[in-house]
Amino acid sequence: MAASPISSAAEWKALEEHVGAIKQTQLRELLKDDARTEAMVVEADGVYLDFSRQNATPDTIKLLLELADAAGVEDKVKALFSGQHINATEDRAVLHPALRAPRDAVFEDGGKNVVPEVWEVLDKIKAFSERVRSGEWVGETGKPLTNVVAVGIGGSALGPLFVHTALSMQPEAMGQAEGRQLTFLANVDPVDAVRALHALDPATTLAVIVSKTFTTAETMLNARTVRAWLTERLGQGAVAKHMIAVSTNLKAVEAFGIDPQNAFGFWDWVGGRFSVSSAVGMLPLSLHYSFPVMERFLQGMHTMDCHYRSAPLARNLPALMGLLNVWNTTFLGHSTTAILPYQQALQHFAPHIQQLSMESNGKGVALDGTPLPFETGEVDFGEPGTNGQHSFYQLIHQGRTLPAEFIAVARSQQDVYLQGEKVSSHEELMCNFFAQPDALACGKDAAALRAEGVPEHLVPHKAFTGNRPSLSLLLPELTAHTLGQLLALYEHRVATSGFVWGINSFDQWGVELGKVLANQVRSKVQEARAEGRPVTQADGFNGSTVRLLNRFLAVGTQPPPPGGPHHFPPGLEQAGR
Repeated sequence: MAASPISSAAEWKALEEHVGAIKQTQLRELLKDDARTEAMVVEADGVYLDFSRQNATPDTIKLLLELADAAGVEDKVKALFSGQHINATEDRAVLHPALRAPRDAVFEDGGKNVVPEVWEVLDKIKAFSERVRSGEWVGETGKPLTNVVAVGIGGSALGPLFVHTALSMQPEAMGQAEGRQLTFLANVDPVDAVRALHALDPATTLAVIVSKTFTTAETMLNARTVRAWLTERLGQGAVAKHMIAVSTNLKAVEAFGIDPQNAFGFWDWVGGRFSVSSAVGMLPLSLHYSFPVMERFLQGMHTMDCHYRSAPLARNLPALMGLLNVWNTTFLGHSTTAILPYQQALQHFAPHIQQLSMESNGKGVALDGTPLPFETGEVDFGEPGTNGQHSFYQLIHQGRTLPAEFIAVARSQQDVYLQGEKVSSHEELMCNFFAQPDALACGKDAAALRAEGVPEHLVPHKAFTGNRPSLSLLLPELTAHTLGQLLALYEHRVATSGFVWGINSFDQWGVELGKVLANQVRSKVQEARAEGRPVTQADGFNGSTVRLLNRFLAVGTQPPPPGGPHHFPPGLEQAGR
């Protein structure tokens, strides 16, 4: 017998009834209530969360907490940390917090503490990264390996790229990375391969192939491309010294030509989008920034894990953000959330959160497989401020209502002071961080515009309705530690929303269908090329796809004949010559 969806609970219905009362409120008025504002600020370990600009009152928060209780959120958090197989469709534990736990911690899967295995891999990463960084491990020509290209896609690229960009201008990390280069190759598009490799010298390049199964089509084609690029310039022996792997499939690693001793493992209880703190992120990032810097990143994640695990929901940052996400998405009907970091170093944060959130919570059925009578998840997008202000803020101020999440740091990684300027560059940035949420919340009405002498025919165009929700996150600074806090905060925010909705936030079956169909297309394109014939509906495609495929076959690039030499575009032909 299927369990009743959470939407049948009295606590859910109480929130549905509460929507009407909230729609009668205006944020410009709610913000005048200092007691309400103070009640909607929570701080933990230096991370300051202000959600007073949400379309919510203390009663809303109370009702959301009651809904969390009805959904068993606290029990589900305990289940996550205790190693229960809450990823029911794959019969797996969800233990990514174990990846950043101290050595003496206990996280069990099937009665076995996994932490010693985690630290075995971390110790291996530390030792290997130190050998490479010190120049002890050299390439085929005897040169130190100062360039790393990380080959992976999805969670094997988005998270590590976000962390890399966030640390690239942090002074300590910059010092550790001096003279080194870290590049990511994700897209199977050959343009991405040229972009990633054309400026690199094969003699000083180490390739890290990141694939859980070592079968991901895009990653393995890119891996073969990098292998050919290396061996054509350095000889077949280059693979042993210039290619390493992060994978759970050691047989496939060895079959590819990489020594399994040069492979770094992780576990099936690590979902790709939660894998930054595994060897997926820790290996390339430690090679570039050093293991001590990245260990502080893990420690920052662990402090947020501890907060999420132990703090009461009413003072729990990830839980509150997850509950507000449910409120905005499911009850108020806002299908999109803007992630707005006022820090250029966080330029790749929103793309990572897109995967973290949308792959986790883009589900239409409950844990028992029954269709949900409400929508889950949200469309996430974003751009650093102030760039976004000159791009899409027009829409969020005067068009659709999109909940916004503003993120900033009090002390900049870098700053510029110009004599005669009223404020520094970072202060100018922060002035916008403080102004935009108020502009969204309070708006500007016709009376104020008329008082300013705005011509009547322009009043409707210059009016801002306000009452547009946001929250503000303020970190003291952006270091490896605080970056870890921020990432773990969002990981648990996403999990909390899924716990309330009653879905499995830890599988991703929606990714698979396209892969299967791509395999089918690949085989038919290969046949059509080899036989010199067009594709037909007899190949199993609908008429639209047949026409598209034949257009491509007629116009697209012809591959070189089978058995011929490798072909590289000029950008790679010349690399390392």
